[in-house]
Amino acid sequence: MALTREQLAQRVAKELQDGFYVNLGIGIPTLVANYIPQGMQVMLQSENGLLGMGEFPTEETIDADLINAGKQTVTAVDGASFFSSAESFAMIRGGHVDLTVLGAFEVDVNGSIASWMIPGKLIKGMGGAMDLVAGADNIIVTMMHADKQGNSKLLPVCELPLTGYGCIKRVLTDLAFIEIKDGAFHLLERAPGVSVDEIIAKTAGKLVVPEHVPEMVF
Repeated sequence: MALTREQLAQRVAKELQDGFYVNLGIGIPTLVANYIPQGMQVMLQSENGLLGMGEFPTEETIDADLINAGKQTVTAVDGASFFSSAESFAMIRGGHVDLTVLGAFEVDVNGSIASWMIPGKLIKGMGGAMDLVAGADNIIVTMMHADKQGNSKLLPVCELPLTGYGCIKRVLTDLAFIEIKDGAFHLLERAPGVSVDEIIAKTAGKLVVPEHVPEMVF
């Protein structure tokens, strides 16, 4: 079966390392905050000026004044810092984020990402994604493998306006975990119960498939 949003977040959380500074984008990436391994020290950053973001609040812990970049209420961990968005983006542009997790509309075999605009639809703005993909080396994109019509979102070349060119190395979809290198998608893992044939059928860009593709472990 295809991964749920929560399972996507759980799998991304396995890529965290002790001491990491991590930026979580809007949407599925924000859920990663709920799955940080116990005992691991990770500082989550939000572009609007919070370093030390915690899990989503309960009714008892909610504070309407404490929000992330997606306007969702969040919590702050012990040792959290609050600062201006200008300082937050200086941190991003200066390469001080160890891992960035972003959503996307499309990704291609060159490692390019389109994530901010669909022509003809309401545009909220590009947000901080352009700064993030320009200032970060370690980026994981989380997305659906195909759209609601079954069209692949993993393409030979992105068709939508780009957020960044040649900046993405890893993609986690609801079907597979994929590395991008040498002008191709390289299949690393598949979602439990998802066949390699289904992944091949729903990947428009060049896909390199090893002899054995393990299922993801959570």
